[in-house]
Amino acid sequence: MDFQDNAGGAPRKARGRPRDWDDKTSQNTIKSLDRAMRVFEFLSETQGRSLSSIASETEQAPATVYRILVTLEGRGLVELNKEEQLWHIGPQAFVIGARFLRRTSLVDRARPILRRLMEDTGETANLGVEKEGAVLFLSQVETYASIRAFFPPGTLSPMHSSGIGKTLLSQMSEDRLDRLLNGASLEAFTNKTITDLNALRADLLVIRNRGYSVDDEEKNLGMRCIAAPVFDVNGEAVAGLSVSGPTSRVGAAQIEHLSLAVMEAARDLTLAVGGVPPRS
Repeated sequence: MDFQDNAGGAPRKARGRPRDWDDKTSQNTIKSLDRAMRVFEFLSETQGRSLSSIASETEQAPATVYRILVTLEGRGLVELNKEEQLWHIGPQAFVIGARFLRRTSLVDRARPILRRLMEDTGETANLGVEKEGAVLFLSQVETYASIRAFFPPGTLSPMHSSGIGKTLLSQMSEDRLDRLLNGASLEAFTNKTITDLNALRADLLVIRNRGYSVDDEEKNLGMRCIAAPVFDVNGEAVAGLSVSGPTSRVGAAQIEHLSLAVMEAARDLTLAVGGVPPRS
């Protein structure tokens, strides 16, 4: 957009961009920053790497990589496990990512749907996605009740013991499911956690056929969760919506009613992001 200046009426460029905005040649890039971003992006994909490994994989000198890491560490973007001498992504990376999430379509469009779901059911409503084999919770609207489930944005949870995790697993292709589950350790969090791979696959088939999953005290005793998938424009499950609460309120008799509310909310969010809901 162009603006008129107050003097001669000549157009002036919009603030925030230089005259050579569209010039992406090397003269307009900062090579040292580009090298730093290569290191940062590499660590975000493969956490827990040594200095020599990072230098080798990013094809940079160890001394250069060390200076980059120390600089990023000062900003909280990476951190060093001193005992193991391994570098990891830092907490400030999540803070920046969370700021981005506030403007993304999925999270923005989910907020009113989550609020309505919470008000309709009286239980905490959650939004989560799959991230590197775990559930990453993106948003939550808490119930007004004193006893409630709490999954703050940024929380990671194992997929096999999570309502959202199981509903996302149930929609995956066999190849992708094999890659995630084969050789995986299904940790037991309660005596109700599904730790047998064949039993989990059988549960996922039931979930896929009926359209929703139930975390029946599989992560935390006394808490139950019901979840349904959200689909994108290609008909692929990209997120899950859920309600969660204590078994004293989310009992067996309430599952049918709550599952209908959750599936309706998931369908509404699917349509809100331009996705294709599954055929009934």
